Amino acid sequence: MRLLQLAFVVALASGLAAILIYITGVSNTDGSFHLSSEDLKALKSLQSHFQKCVMVLYVFESNNSSDVVYTMQNTNGLGLQAVAGRDICEVSLKFPSDTIPKWKDPKTGELEGVSYDFNLCEAVATWEQVRNSTTILTREFIDALPNGWEEYAWRRINKGVLLNQCKNRTLCMEKLSLVLPDRPPYKPRQFGRCAVIGNSGDLLKTKFVKEIDNYDVVIRENGAPIEKFTEYVGTKSTFRLLNRGSAKALDKVAELYDKGKEVLIVKTTIHDIMNKMIREIPILNPVYLMLGASFGSAAKGTGLKALEFALSICDTVDMYGFTVDPGYKEWTRYFSESRQGHTPLHGRAYYQMMECLGLIKIHSPMRADPNRIVKWVPSHSLITAARIASERLLRRVGAGSSNPLSACSIIGKQQRGKSAVVLSSRKACIEHNKYVRGTTMYPLEHNPGHGLLCTVPST
Repeated sequence: MRLLQLAFVVALASGLAAILIYITGVSNTDGSFHLSSEDLKALKSLQSHFQKCVMVLYVFESNNSSDVVYTMQNTNGLGLQAVAGRDICEVSLKFPSDTIPKWKDPKTGELEGVSYDFNLCEAVATWEQVRNSTTILTREFIDALPNGWEEYAWRRINKGVLLNQCKNRTLCMEKLSLVLPDRPPYKPRQFGRCAVIGNSGDLLKTKFVKEIDNYDVVIRENGAPIEKFTEYVGTKSTFRLLNRGSAKALDKVAELYDKGKEVLIVKTTIHDIMNKMIREIPILNPVYLMLGASFGSAAKGTGLKALEFALSICDTVDMYGFTVDPGYKEWTRYFSESRQGHTPLHGRAYYQMMECLGLIKIHSPMRADPNRIVKWVPSHSLITAARIASERLLRRVGAGSSNPLSACSIIGKQQRGKSAVVLSSRKACIEHNKYVRGTTMYPLEHNPGHGLLCTVPST
């Protein structure tokens, strides 16, 4: 009897193995998922450039022997070390051995680590998609999304569960109406040079006012004040990204910038209290909800979302006030004491990964020179080749296609209606609009294959 049972188990295991082999074979019949020699070359070159950017290796031969000697020099001032992982995409960023972690996981009580693993292929593929997408939630998006009002819209409204998944569509539309433009108010590459200003106390180490005020667009976070700190943080403010707590104090946030009306971008949900303030106070600032991309296990927080928003509308993005340098030991805000866990090391490692992928440029007291050149950043052509290879490797929607609309999982017609803001006529913006044939691209959060929802011109 036991022999029969054993034989059955062996046969079952063999059958499952055969099925897995068959499925694997079928799934790999599409050549687009196979990496060519050019793809492999691009990904290897990306990994090499990235490691050299983080910590440059100098190679020379010793005079006394034939041994090759390697030396490291921190040319970019990052302070980290990049170590290749198990495959062509993985990399670990390690903080210096004297780094003292201070943030504890509220669930486990464990101190955060000083080494973080990242996937360069996922980063390149996702961020290049962000640069072609709009990150403002619109009525056009919800209408084009299958069952958008029933299955999505209610998630963007506080107490959404009580709305019974927007079966009362009129009520849901009323709650979202004050923050829901018909069409995207901003387009990719609409602005040139943009700066994202964090809230770290390291801003008080350098007077950045002239430098910051020289940007085309300045993006700030939450309730960070400008008055009394202008010589350090500048006077200009174009957008302000808000988390849940700051959004509840919308009236106070709207008063922070008295020289003009910032555009307020809420990255969570619309609240009844926000609706009431917009109507009754009233809040004269434009207020929108952010439609963000999914970064998986990447660093979270308002800072990352502010950079995501900037990269979706700007040609170049610089960041200030994020205390990214491991050698900086003070953990405060420029206007108050820091909250516990406000600036975890994970986020800092992620920002430095972004710099060495050419997405942003970091400014800090340890790197205060505005003309600092970040060495070994991958070229545009290398990033393009690595993106195509990464999309194939990750089996992204439309991988390897030269058609910009190939990543569109959902396609709908554009709604008639005016954008909330008149678009600028920057050459880069116009060229991008021609490239995508006038299509508006929206990221589909948690969508398999990271597909896009696209709306095409109605004519």
